[in-house]
Amino acid sequence: MMESLPLAGLKVIEFTHMVMGPSIGLILGDLGADVVKVEPEGGDHTRRLLGSGAGYFPMFNRNKRSICLDLKSAAGKADARRLIDEADVVIENFRPGALEKLGLGPDTFRESNPRLIYCTAKGFLSGPYGHRTALDEVAQMMGGLAYMTGPPGRPLRAGASVIDVAGGMFGVIGILAALERRHRTGEGGEVKCSLFETTAFLVGQHMAQAAVTGTPAPPMPARISAWAVYDVFETAIPDEQLFVGVVSDAQWQAFCTEFDLAEFLADKGLAANNDRVLQRDRVLPPIRDLFAGIPRAAIVARLEAIGLPFAPIARPEDLFDDPHLKTAGGLVDLTLENGKAVSLPALPLEIDGKKLALHRDLPFPGQHTDEVLSEGVDN
Repeated sequence: MMESLPLAGLKVIEFTHMVMGPSIGLILGDLGADVVKVEPEGGDHTRRLLGSGAGYFPMFNRNKRSICLDLKSAAGKADARRLIDEADVVIENFRPGALEKLGLGPDTFRESNPRLIYCTAKGFLSGPYGHRTALDEVAQMMGGLAYMTGPPGRPLRAGASVIDVAGGMFGVIGILAALERRHRTGEGGEVKCSLFETTAFLVGQHMAQAAVTGTPAPPMPARISAWAVYDVFETAIPDEQLFVGVVSDAQWQAFCTEFDLAEFLADKGLAANNDRVLQRDRVLPPIRDLFAGIPRAAIVARLEAIGLPFAPIARPEDLFDDPHLKTAGGLVDLTLENGKAVSLPALPLEIDGKKLALHRDLPFPGQHTDEVLSEGVDN
């Protein structure tokens, strides 16, 4: 099974914690790379986070082997150097310059391992902010995403570590691009991904909107929607809200026909999308009243039958029982350190018609130290 995965045979050494760096290793590991996570003695402190950080380690560290090294000791640094000399890829996301001070920066391995691809995940790319330490929330605040997410005057971070994860994804893209170049040239190189520039890229659509319209984009809760029916609606059962989007003129006709909105269907002044947007205050109230009297399941069945976009409003814990994820391999079965079983999202990919499965459960701290350090010793 492992041999058939796209990155089988690739050796990755990971010096990371929290989310951004581990997410890079997670993706590479799910794709078949042998990812060795180097933890401090006693284990990565991310394992012990409470509150909103309690899910970081179990979500982003499957399909990895764990070793514990004291990188401040001569023996620990020697082991780390040997591992890096034998690796294809290194990932690190510690504060700027931390591994360089330990003699484990990219320059150390240019001669001993010229094929090495060294990926650093930082707060910022090169520039005036390059020395700063950042977090997902810092990047969201200074990159405009928090401004766009909250209502006017109330910046709000997105409801997941979207910048950490997206930044990690860009790191993977850079690594894969460097691997492809290595196939041609035989040489490795350095890849750097960042939180701030990832945020800027994600809000680029709003920057472009300002350039096109001449008006700064308002926060999303105050935005002028591009479609008249593109909102969350109450239904007959409390707490069963439903998002519905009607995003084309053909969908508008199908929607009005299905829900017996004869007056709207006959009104030529509502036939075109932009005209409906200008009359949103007229269009939405009757639809809200209609949906408020129908159970959500009944509305969903009718929308699905005519092919319109919809989404029951769900909470993250609802996804444990989502029938699509459960039956289509969208959840991976893992074991937490306390022995509890949990199912968490698989990588959102299919390769050759199959989702990527688990081949290594979550590791205990240093579980594979002896195994990893003994590999290649006699070579």
